[in-house]
Amino acid sequence: MSDLREEIMDKIKNGDFNCEKELTLSVIGGKWKLVILWHLGREGPQRYSELQRLLPKITHKMLSGQLKELMDDGIIHREVFPEVPPRVEYPMTNLGMTLLPLLEMMYEWGKKRISDIKN
Repeated sequence: MSDLREEIMDKIKNGDFNCEKELTLSVIGGKWKLVILWHLGREGPQRYSELQRLLPKITHKMLSGQLKELMDDGIIHREVFPEVPPRVEYPMTNLGMTLLPLLEMMYEWGKKRISDIKN
């Protein structure tokens, strides 16, 4: 088992997760990860500045941290193109793409729930 943050690996090894859903939430949880993954999964790889534009309320520190955790967990990766100036993009990995059906279900649930509340 690789491509997971050390803290998550420790929890798995120590049996600290009560169920598998806790692992999933550890990987995708947080205020911004789902939105970042939604954009990367639906719109394709994005540059850091593009993500900042898509998420105007996120701080530089928060975006950097969320991207690092997603990279450490094998969900996205950082692709550097040998150009001048260098271009860096963040595409989802194959593992990350397996989360798209879950994200789409969450989106549809939220959309319906908002509609139900408004009506």
